[in-house]
Amino acid sequence: MTEESFQRPTWNEYFLMLAKLAATRSTCLAFPVGAVIVKNKQILATGYNGSPAGSAHCTEQGYCYPGLSSCDASKTLPSRAVHAEANAIAQAAKHGISTEGASIYVTLEPCLSCLKLVISAGIREVFYETPFNSGESLLVRDSFIKESLVDLKQIHLSEETANRAASFLSNSLSGIRSTPTP
Repeated sequence: MTEESFQRPTWNEYFLMLAKLAATRSTCLAFPVGAVIVKNKQILATGYNGSPAGSAHCTEQGYCYPGLSSCDASKTLPSRAVHAEANAIAQAAKHGISTEGASIYVTLEPCLSCLKLVISAGIREVFYETPFNSGESLLVRDSFIKESLVDLKQIHLSEETANRAASFLSNSLSGIRSTPTP
């Protein structure tokens, strides 16, 4: 690879990749989601979805509740998962870190409950990879955007950046490039 062909990921790609990496810690079998809160290009907190701290993980018992064939097999039992955005905001709060004026990067567009939490936490930009809301939820989401409470932007990783990141993750000493000595 020549210096001319070397291209660093954009800031959006970089933080989205970190959110995707956080999602690998998720203990939710249905929706492994990751989130990263950023301010001035500095990471404030990360989060991923799963059961509350100290509670049995879905990965340990099969699904949200023992004996279910899937997370949505019961129409009466709610999900036990704390969403990635909520966990990231809680992590910041736990450590006394202000999220006022920050941005959040998530692998899945926030549900309305998380979007309201994001807005209430002072986070003004949401960057997401995969859409989630539909139907009437879009009306509520769009009303928040119209009121200038939050800005949502769908972003993607370039194939080149994703491939390069995968190469770094699968190889030791991935960041070392040899340079010829004179």
